Formats: sequence, C-alpha cells, structure tokens
Amino acid sequence: MFSLRLSFQVAVVATFLIIVTGIPVAYFLAQRNFKGKELLDMIFTLPLVLPPTVTGYYLIVIFGRNGFIGKIIYNLTGWTIMFTWHAAVLASFVIALPFMIKTSRAAIESVDKNLINASYTLGHSEFETAVRVILPLARKGIMAGAVLSFARALGEFGATLMLAGNIPGKTNTMPIAIYSFASSGEWSQANYLVILLTFMSGIFLYLANRYSKRTF
Repeated sequence: MFSLRLSFQVAVVATFLIIVTGIPVAYFLAQRNFKGKELLDMIFTLPLVLPPTVTGYYLIVIFGRNGFIGKIIYNLTGWTIMFTWHAAVLASFVIALPFMIKTSRAAIESVDKNLINASYTLGHSEFETAVRVILPLARKGIMAGAVLSFARALGEFGATLMLAGNIPGKTNTMPIAIYSFASSGEWSQANYLVILLTFMSGIFLYLANRYSKRTF
C-alpha cells in the first residue's frame, strides 16, 4: 500500500509540473518559427527515446550531490535530492514531459488559423487569443497529453531507480516494488502489483485514446 500511495503521489506532483511546463513549451513550439526550433523540440523529446537509465545518469550528473546544479544546492542548503521521493518526481517529470509537449503541440497546431486571425482582428491580444481561442480548442489534445504523462509517470522505473534508489518505505514506488518482489522470489506480491499497474495503465491509455480521437 505504501508503494501504491507513493506512486500516485509522485505521479500527481510530476503531472502538475508537466502541465505547468509542457503547455507553454508546446504553445511556443507550435506558434513560433525560429532557427533551431526543431533542435529544441528534439532536446525536449530526447527522454522519450533514450533508455531510462541513460536519462537517470544525466539527472545524476546534473542534480546529484556533486552535479552541476546539485552541488550548488547542497552547498547552500546541505540538502540533496538524491534518494528522496522528490528525486522520483524529478525522474518522472523528465521522462513523461515529452508526451505532454508532443500531444499538446499537435493539438495547438491543428487549431484553425482563421479563428486565430479573427481573434486578432477583433482586437484581442496574443495572450487573450491563446486563453480564449487556442487553448480551449486544443483542450482535448492537452488533456490526452496530461493523461498519458500521468500514466507514464506512474510506471516510471529506470531513471527513478538510479536517482531515488530502492529504499523500502521511502522511495520504493510500485515499479520498484515489483522489481524487489520479483528479485526476492515473492511472486504473489509481485503478481498483485503487476496486475494492478497493468489495469490502471490500460484505463489511462483508453482515456487518452478517447480524448485524442475527439481532437484530431
């Protein structure tokens, strides 16, 4: 039950951060044309194709106790994100963010340009147009991206294991608990969590597909 609660806690916090970050990034990529645009998109999307352990390694290099950013934080506060549930949130955020950006960008780009131009003609600013026209029309795709991101964050394993570790009662999310039970031969416990995680992931995927079909 601890692993189930922790997984939902991590996924909820990570998804919130993904929504707050992903929508502006997706809007920027969809509405702006500039040199290096696709390169920037590639950087944001890279965790989608990299092995999670490679992404986890990069996160350690950046946010570890001796990392570029982690060292500064440790020297200022004496705190390190490593081997905490916050590390699991960070890993899930980085791994799942591409789903939000890709899906939301496609939804925003699909909005009729005539409606956007009409909003500008009526004297609305870009911010007002985005809030009143673009984002409402793209909401189904954005919601689909949020659901996919939540499902991916819920099932994140590789980067989480490297950054947060496998500490019982502290950082062992459901995927990590499954790994531990299987490694120790506790198959009944592993089977229970596997079935539960598969069922929940299937529900989230079904919801994301429904939202996507309504959008495109």
